[in-house]
Amino acid sequence: MFSSISSQAQQWFDRLSPCSLCHIGRTQQFGVCAHCWQQLPWLKQSIERHQQHVLVACHYDYPINRLIQQFKYEQKLHHQRLLNGMLLQLKLPKVQAIVPMPISTDRLLQRGFNQSLLLAKALSKSLNVPLWQPIQRLAQHSQKGFSRLERLENIEQQFIAKPPNHIRYRKVLIVDDVVTTGSSIAALSQVLTQQLGCQQVYSICLAAAPAQSLTPATDVVDTMESPPRW
Repeated sequence: MFSSISSQAQQWFDRLSPCSLCHIGRTQQFGVCAHCWQQLPWLKQSIERHQQHVLVACHYDYPINRLIQQFKYEQKLHHQRLLNGMLLQLKLPKVQAIVPMPISTDRLLQRGFNQSLLLAKALSKSLNVPLWQPIQRLAQHSQKGFSRLERLENIEQQFIAKPPNHIRYRKVLIVDDVVTTGSSIAALSQVLTQQLGCQQVYSICLAAAPAQSLTPATDVVDTMESPPRW
């Protein structure tokens, strides 16, 4: 009953509120007008990065790149409503649990929250699927000066299973914000399958950065962890 009342209140609020993107059109869904919704840089398909198949909602282009950066680095959490809606446009697999991409304690203290966890919680509620966080991420140090192989090995060593892990799931869905090469997703998936017994690991992201734009200095970074410089 409370959920129904809350939904109705949101609909009435939307009718009185302008689009959160253009600030002109009337809000239709997820806080934006129909025109802005249609003009998002949609991808809505699976891509392959680092031998991983990842379901992606959009290209990492304007305005999504700016919204994700503001959400992630400027604590503009009101963007989450639109970002949640984007993930729901994907043809999601049937899974038993949702696994947010973990971040290190240092990153968490610096940022104040894990953006992937916020997205995963909303998706968990929408799909009525439990949230599962069986893995922790060690400190994410600078990779400068390392070879490509060394950087890949460092990323793989960042993910460790939390002891003890009595709860196990066979089919899980990793949720992340932006994918570049897929190296972090691959490393997380490896721990889930080899150490925790998962048989099928799927992945979804809000956006994918074009692989051809990656430079040798950044080609093994899966998610964009450095604040943008305007």
